[in-house]
Amino acid sequence: MPQKITKHAKDLVKDALAAVPALSVEDALELVQSPDHVFVDLRDGTEQAKTGMIPGAVASSRGMMEFHIDPDSPGHKPEFNQDKTYVFYCASGGRSALAATVAIDMGLTPVVNLSGGVAAWIKGGGALE
Repeated sequence: MPQKITKHAKDLVKDALAAVPALSVEDALELVQSPDHVFVDLRDGTEQAKTGMIPGAVASSRGMMEFHIDPDSPGHKPEFNQDKTYVFYCASGGRSALAATVAIDMGLTPVVNLSGGVAAWIKGGGALE
């Protein structure tokens, strides 16, 4: 008998987008050089290599993010242990919203989601490196 999925991926993303504060590209462009903000790229390494990353962003693929955040994990990244605002992004904003909900559940705050992800960033004139 096949599985009966009761909540679909699009529903999870919709809920995450509603729960996590959003940051517009226009506002993010002004914050990219801010010492008070950490941009976090949740895409996998292949995606990052193909398009580049927002300058100064921390690479933390969706599959490893929890381990990068956890200070007790051998994979911990010290960039996640700062009193700053974390700007999560992915290709279009869905995965980063899901990741942000988990990060917030872990106690990382404040966390915001870049609306539209890298696609919106590029369209808004944002640089990638």
